[in-house]
Amino acid sequence: MAVDELQAIIQRCQILEESDFKGEDFNLFQVAGQKCLEDGYAAQLLEVIQNEKNKVIIKNMGWNLICPLVRCIFTYKQEDDKREYCLKILHQLAQLCNPKELFLGLLEQIEQTSAEQVCQTVMLLLQPLQTVLLKLQNKKAYSVGLSLAMIMNQLTPLPVPYTKQQIQEDKLGLCQCCNAVVGFAKPFVNEVVKNMEKSSEYNDMELKEELLKFCMKSLKYPLLTAQLEQLEGIEEHPFRHFAIEIINILWDIRELIPLVFSHRKGKSPRWENQEFADIEQKNSADSLACLSYLMFVQHFGIDCFPMVFSPSYLLQCNMTHIEVLLKSFFLSFLQDLFESCLLRMEDNSLLHQYLEFRDFINVPQDLVKVMTLCPIEHLRKKSLNILQLFIDKFDAEGKYTLFRCLLKTSNHAGVEGYIIKNIKDQIHLSLMKACDNIWFTGHHLISLLDLVLLLPEGAETDLLQNSDRIMASLNLLRYLVIKDSESNNQTGVWTTLAKIEQNFLKPLHVGLNMSKAHYEAEIKNKKENRREAHSSNTVCSVTVSGEKMPAMTTEMQLQVLHSALFTFDLIESVLARVEELIEVKIKAVMDENS
Repeated sequence: MAVDELQAIIQRCQILEESDFKGEDFNLFQVAGQKCLEDGYAAQLLEVIQNEKNKVIIKNMGWNLICPLVRCIFTYKQEDDKREYCLKILHQLAQLCNPKELFLGLLEQIEQTSAEQVCQTVMLLLQPLQTVLLKLQNKKAYSVGLSLAMIMNQLTPLPVPYTKQQIQEDKLGLCQCCNAVVGFAKPFVNEVVKNMEKSSEYNDMELKEELLKFCMKSLKYPLLTAQLEQLEGIEEHPFRHFAIEIINILWDIRELIPLVFSHRKGKSPRWENQEFADIEQKNSADSLACLSYLMFVQHFGIDCFPMVFSPSYLLQCNMTHIEVLLKSFFLSFLQDLFESCLLRMEDNSLLHQYLEFRDFINVPQDLVKVMTLCPIEHLRKKSLNILQLFIDKFDAEGKYTLFRCLLKTSNHAGVEGYIIKNIKDQIHLSLMKACDNIWFTGHHLISLLDLVLLLPEGAETDLLQNSDRIMASLNLLRYLVIKDSESNNQTGVWTTLAKIEQNFLKPLHVGLNMSKAHYEAEIKNKKENRREAHSSNTVCSVTVSGEKMPAMTTEMQLQVLHSALFTFDLIESVLARVEELIEVKIKAVMDENS
């Protein structure tokens, strides 16, 4: 019988000195104890452990029971008495075992558990692990850090529940486990706080640094990928609660404000391997970006934040985080953070000097990529709205500089057309005397028009692909001709008219004639081929960017070709109107002078 075998081993060990215990004794005790658990004799094993005479034996050998004990706990149902006995055994082992040996045994059990059971295992072992750590005297900070790192490393591969249903179900127990880990860390946070209160020159930074590492890891996972909006029907959102607790820890250990305003470049560990160093730096950047999102969008910990900083300075501090979120494709977080910072500012209040900072140029360029490449429509639209908001906040010189930059770098006709419309709006404000603006009149504007009123590849430019830009340019030129007389010439357009005709209007005429002739010939060929074919439903395959598109019938191809011709007719119509207006204005001036 298992209990008898255990008793025999116990009796043999009771007469030995602690230093006389051998490896064989440890193995026999582990095997007998495991058999007791597996055969259902947990109550009898508990009695053995609680017996004062066995105190030395349990101190040295008890940690060997952790693995079989955890296995049995998960075997029994919640209401089973045997499970309750197992839990009491676990509690007793935490009280009686050698802290160092039990600490290693508990971490080993967490490390070896399966992904499906990792949350349950962690929650089961947190209390005994905390008890053991509080007993440790040597290397306590290191052991706390090792425990938190091990737990977070085991949790990180798990998918983060995102939808309301997933959060409520919490199948793997991640929501519950994360908040349990915060509770586990609190005694150590309190210890740091107590020590800092005792002395303003608190020098024992090891435990504080380990807690800081835990908070940084938690910001990266699970918070950076979690759904943090308040959900109807969930009274206490687990991840919102977790985020608040992490912010509170950072505040308690006096690291919250320094983290918000510092990239902590000097705090990263030194890696001999550059790849590891790059990973560490990226993880830190992601964590800091998430922290800014929590504070400035979700307003967690905002009550602790000093309200003495200008909105432009807060934007500057957050631009690095916004760029990090952009490059990591956390687009929803990035948009909310960027928008939150911009909405704090008044229009035209952001000085052009901010564009000297690399992030202020990189972010709008990356935002353009989201607008043009992101497959999710609402994210594309919101990116466009944020770009406009960003433009509105700059002073006139800032807008001017930003427009030049985006015209040169966007490589997208739709975006270029949008920027040209913005340029037109700024010119309108200048001409209406709404503001004293030298940047959208005179020689500054002429320099900008050189980028706008031209065809990228002359007459051979793909007019269909560039139609948005061309139409916006023609509309801008039409506006300038109508609003600015040759005698006033505030915009300088009349001075540079010959150059505009040479670089824009004449090549556009040639390009339109070539394009229309090409597409008309294509339509003629398609119609002739249709007559020769047995059926009008003959299909052809079309390849775009290396991907085969759905087959098109001849009728569909003709519709596309006619649509292109309609676009050319539209461009030609506006072009004719612009040239007519120029001719009328020039004739009127000549009549006045004659």
